[in-house]
Formats: sequence, structure tokens, C-alpha cells
Amino acid sequence: MKQALFLPLLAAGFVVAFLHAAIPTHWLPFVVTGRAQGWTRPRTLMVAAFVCSGHVVFTAFLGLLAVAFGIAADRLAGGWLPWIAGGALMAFGGYYLVRQFRGLGSHRHTHGPAPRTRIRDRAAILGLFALLALSPCEAFLPIYVSAARTGWLGFAALSAVLAVATLAGMVLFSALAWAGMERLRLDRLERYESGILGAVLCALGVAVILIEG
Repeated sequence: MKQALFLPLLAAGFVVAFLHAAIPTHWLPFVVTGRAQGWTRPRTLMVAAFVCSGHVVFTAFLGLLAVAFGIAADRLAGGWLPWIAGGALMAFGGYYLVRQFRGLGSHRHTHGPAPRTRIRDRAAILGLFALLALSPCEAFLPIYVSAARTGWLGFAALSAVLAVATLAGMVLFSALAWAGMERLRLDRLERYESGILGAVLCALGVAVILIEG
């Protein structure tokens, strides 16, 4: 893959991961749980960072499978990989755009109910970890496939971008919410998440086909 495309791919990966982490269902549970458990703000942010690691590791594991598939497809399909990868990106992008236009753009699910009473800290942390770790950033997976030609070095670079963007988003918005800045109206971002992700992925898919195809 040409460096001229790989750098925008990293940038797009950062945007996708950060946007995904900025959705309230990915950071608000930490604030709610932290207050219910009587945690301090530093402890709450440490828990958010810990849970974030599970979220990233599970997504990266799926990304590893995606890159392995991309490498195998490149060997079998030869010069068709850019079309396959670009098509996958546009297909995912189209899926998110359809969700947006059908009014399904926001994540109305929550990662577990807000605790009303104090429970053991270990149980609260493990509950948050399990629920969020098993909810990968699926929009990042076609980006992994698109970087298959860069090999495992590209996989490592994308995984680093995924980790940094996700950690930054979850910790930043958890800290802002803890400080009483819930009025940022991030529900609007949640409402249009699918449309933004869809546009980014479609544009990236077109770029992959035009530059690499």
C-alpha cells in the first residue's frame, strides 16, 4: 500500500475509533457506576482505562483475523485486493448510512443498567469489563482489511491508533461528565454517529480503489 494512502488510513482509523468511543454508552456507565460506588474521579478514570484495554484487545483480535484474511485474499486474488477492500469499506459505509436514514443511527442500548445500590467494586468492574470488552468497534474491522498489504507492521500501527483513540475518547468524556459537563449535548453526536461513520468509510473505500486499484 502506498504511503500516500496509508497515512490517511491511519487518520480515518483514529476518527472512527474516537467517534465510537465518544458515544455516551461507552463512557457514561463509568461515571454512573463510579458515583454509585463512591469512587474518586481518578479511580473512575483508571477503571475506564482498564475496561478500554479489553475493548481494544478484543477489537484488535478480530482485526488480526481480518488482516490474515486480507493477506490470504491478496495472494489468491492478486491485484483484486484493493477492489475487495474498497468494496468492503463502502459496503460497511452504506450499511451505516442506511441505518442513519432509517432512524437507527444512535446506540439506544446501554452497557448494563445503572446500579441503584452499592455492590462489590470487583463485581462492578468485571461487569463493565465484560459488557464493553465484548462490544468491539466493528467499524474499524474493514480498515484493518484495507491495510492488509502493509502486513503485520500495518496491523500494529492501526492497533496502536485504535488503542490511543479509544483510550483518549473514553477517558476524556468520562472526565468531562464527572466534572459536570454532561450538557455538551453529545446525544446529537450519538444521533448522527452512523451517518458520520458511513461517510468516512465510503470515502475511504473510494480512495482505496482509486489509488490502489
